[in-house]
Amino acid sequence: MEGLPESQSGENQKSRQKVTKRVLITDKVHDLLISGLREIGYETDYDTSMDMNRLSGIIGDYDGMIINSKIRMDKAMIDRASRLKFIGRLGSGMEIIDVPYALSKGITPINSPEGNRDAVAEHVVGMLLNLFNKLCKSDREVRNFDWRREENRGMELRGKTLGIIGLGNTGSCLAKKLSSWELKIISYDKYRTDFGQELPFVQKVDLEDILNEADIITLHLPLSAETRKLVNDDFLQKCRKKPVLVNTSRGEIVDTQALINALQSGKISGACLDVFENEKTAAYSLEENRVYRQLFEHNNLIVSPHIAGWTTESLERIASVLLEKIKNVVC
Repeated sequence: MEGLPESQSGENQKSRQKVTKRVLITDKVHDLLISGLREIGYETDYDTSMDMNRLSGIIGDYDGMIINSKIRMDKAMIDRASRLKFIGRLGSGMEIIDVPYALSKGITPINSPEGNRDAVAEHVVGMLLNLFNKLCKSDREVRNFDWRREENRGMELRGKTLGIIGLGNTGSCLAKKLSSWELKIISYDKYRTDFGQELPFVQKVDLEDILNEADIITLHLPLSAETRKLVNDDFLQKCRKKPVLVNTSRGEIVDTQALINALQSGKISGACLDVFENEKTAAYSLEENRVYRQLFEHNNLIVSPHIAGWTTESLERIASVLLEKIKNVVC
C-alpha cells in the first residue's frame, strides 16, 4: 500500500500535535487559580516581577493574561498579543485595560469585583470607626503616656446619613453591612436605575441630595474621563453638612489640593483615604512631596496604602471568581 503524499502526511502530523495554551500571571494570586487553569489545559507562567518592557517582547506567546495594576493592556500592548483570548483582572478596576479595543480584537476582558467587595466594605467601616473614635490619635498619645479623654471624645455612626456614590459591587456590599447600624443610607448611581428588592434600605437620590444631606460621602466608582477629579473644589464647596469623605476606589477621582483646601477651611470634617492620585512615593516630584506633606499634617485624616480589599480571604475569593469567569469564556 502506497504511503500518503508528503504534503498530506505533514498536515496529519500537524493536526495530531497539541498546541500548548499558555497563561501569564504577573501578580500574586492564590494557588487555586494556578491549579484551576492547569486543570482546564493551560500552562501557567507565574512571574510577579514582570514589567511592561519585558512583557512587550513575550506577550505574543500567550493565550491568556492575569494582571493587576502594574501592567497596562493598552492598544500598543494588545497589538502585540497575537494569540490572546482573555485578560483577567485581579480585582475590579478596568481602567488598566483598553476594553473596547480588546473586544474589537476578539479578546475578552474579565474582572473580579465580587472577590474583594466584602474586604473593601469592611475597610471603609474600619476607617470610619477609627476616625470617628480618634483611635490613631489616642493610640499615639497613650503610648507616649499622654492621657486625654475629653479631647478624644468620639462620635457614633448611629443617626448619621451615609451617602454612597456608586452602588455597584462594593457600594452595595457596604450598604448591606451597614443596613442594621441605624444610619440613613442614600445613594447616587448614574447608571443604576433601580435598586430593587436587593437594597430596600437604600434611598435613590441625585448627586445634589448627597451633597446636601450626607454626613459621610463614600466613593465607589471606576476611574474614567467622567469620574476623574469628580471631587474637586466645586464639589466640596457644595457639601452642606461638613461631611467625612471616604475614597477606597481610585485616587484620581479626588483632586488632592481641593481636598486639602476643604480640610483646612473646615468645609469637610475629615477624610479616609486608601488611594491617592500618585501612589509611587519614590517618584514624587518636589511639588507632590509638598502637597502630600500638607495633606498628612491633618489629624482628622485616616490613610492606608491601597489595601482596602487586600485580605487573606479576598486573595482566595478573587482567584475563585476569576477562574469561574475564565471557564465560562474558554470552556
